[in-house]
Amino acid sequence: MTWRRLAGPLALLACCGTVAACGSTDSPSSSDDAAGEKATATATAESKTGEQSKFFVQADYDKQLAQRSVTPEGDASKPWTQMIEPEMISTEEFKSDKSSGWNVCFSNAGNNNPWRQNGLKTMQAEAKNTKEIAKFTVVDAEAKDDKQISDIEAMTSGGKCDAIIIAPNTTATLTPAVEAACKSDIPVLVFDRGVTTDCPVTFIHPIGGYAFGADAAEFLKEKVKKDGKILALRILPGVDVLETRWSGAKGIFDEAGLNVVGVEFTDGDPAKTKSIVSDYIQREGSLDGVWMDAGATAVAAIEAFEDAGQDVPPITGEDQNDFLTKWKDEGLTAVAPTYSNFQWRTAVIAAVKVLKGEEVPKEWVLPQPKITQDTLDQYVKPNMPPLYYALCGCEDLPGFPQKWGGK
Repeated sequence: MTWRRLAGPLALLACCGTVAACGSTDSPSSSDDAAGEKATATATAESKTGEQSKFFVQADYDKQLAQRSVTPEGDASKPWTQMIEPEMISTEEFKSDKSSGWNVCFSNAGNNNPWRQNGLKTMQAEAKNTKEIAKFTVVDAEAKDDKQISDIEAMTSGGKCDAIIIAPNTTATLTPAVEAACKSDIPVLVFDRGVTTDCPVTFIHPIGGYAFGADAAEFLKEKVKKDGKILALRILPGVDVLETRWSGAKGIFDEAGLNVVGVEFTDGDPAKTKSIVSDYIQREGSLDGVWMDAGATAVAAIEAFEDAGQDVPPITGEDQNDFLTKWKDEGLTAVAPTYSNFQWRTAVIAAVKVLKGEEVPKEWVLPQPKITQDTLDQYVKPNMPPLYYALCGCEDLPGFPQKWGGK
């Protein structure tokens, strides 16, 4: 989240982040809405952070920030199985007549960015390592709402799926498709990005976007002097987990008196990110901090300062290995909020529990650790590729590290 996150640089539409709950607010329903929000963000740079997002829900914000300090239930060595404040529900009605040989189906928003690619590898490895699952069917929506709606319809009408896992491409548009799937006899599980219905058996996600955004903003509040110039980099508007990340940061910046000189959308494109940062360095002379709603392009932002011959100011990123490595090697002042990639593994575990008729949380909230200077060394992986995500939860699965590109 990275779209965590979204589905690809231009389709970053819907992030494990995330990661708002099933009751999250709707996303914009048209490209005009998205374009309008994009223009508004740029236009409001002079007025600091602008108006609060229509996605903002105070109660959800308060809940997520409080959950950061809650000790999760379960085995800390397997955070993908942990739960924060779970409300357990019965799934007896979905218990399969078969004890094994299941076909678990997955409708993926897209596989066009490293976070999603890492997650899918972990999900497939978990499914392959689960004896009850005979077949794991993955359909890629390619970041297209219409295609995902069609994919879900095919899964519910074909009679071949024993359970359906859905990572929605966008929030509002996919809600009716999820609701229709819930009316079938097949258990439906949602993870990563939310929809505005509570009909799925369970919704699996880390704490959420507010927590991610707040973790990053609180770090800059601590490291940057009052009136310090902050550049905020976002991916795209209209995705719940990204909108709430910005909402989680906005109030903290306003309260701290930090000068947000720009709020820009990067489309998750490293070249565009670098160009935007370079433009702001030239315009402002210097920057005192960089906030990002997803860290996949953090290295590109860092390179803009290096090219300008300036020290890199305090910056926020994510648990992508290239950023963590750069942070360590260059001795940067940084923090990495995360949208736990291991949630892809949890989705398969939850599907198995449901087909066994075992209890699951109605909302399965997973831990969402942040990587700090004190914990950096345990997450940097020299033997893994630059685009590997440290919180994949995959290191005990068969085929690691080779299947994830490592040595």
